[in-house]
Amino acid sequence: MSSMHRILDGGVLVHHLTQDERMLDPDLLARHGRTARTLVKEGPLRLTLMGIAAGGVLPTHSTDAHVTIHLLEGEVIFTARGREYPLNTGDVLVFAPGVEHEARSVTGGVFLLTVVYMGHEGTDTGATGIS
Repeated sequence: MSSMHRILDGGVLVHHLTQDERMLDPDLLARHGRTARTLVKEGPLRLTLMGIAAGGVLPTHSTDAHVTIHLLEGEVIFTARGREYPLNTGDVLVFAPGVEHEARSVTGGVFLLTVVYMGHEGTDTGATGIS
């Protein structure tokens, strides 16, 4: 797959997420049960389109940044602090820095992950759980 422009150029960057969803690698999704595509990597901001396959799992992970998850398609269940958070299309979930969480999906899903690193620009401790 060709590389997407990931840095803001001229102060404005537009993504049409329905088109970007098609940029997720179906082979990686089938092989690993998850895949991701970075849309923006600029200073403290990371915007990543993530796909999780039917039966897929994101293992437990955390980051020292604020995290938002906006489910664009499907159903995904996140678990944090002993509680399940089932998300449906359109739902938004927010995690404070340091909150360990994991995700799984019975049917599969696509979500937009936003991570904002405050005070330590560019430090990444595995917010996506993707290696």
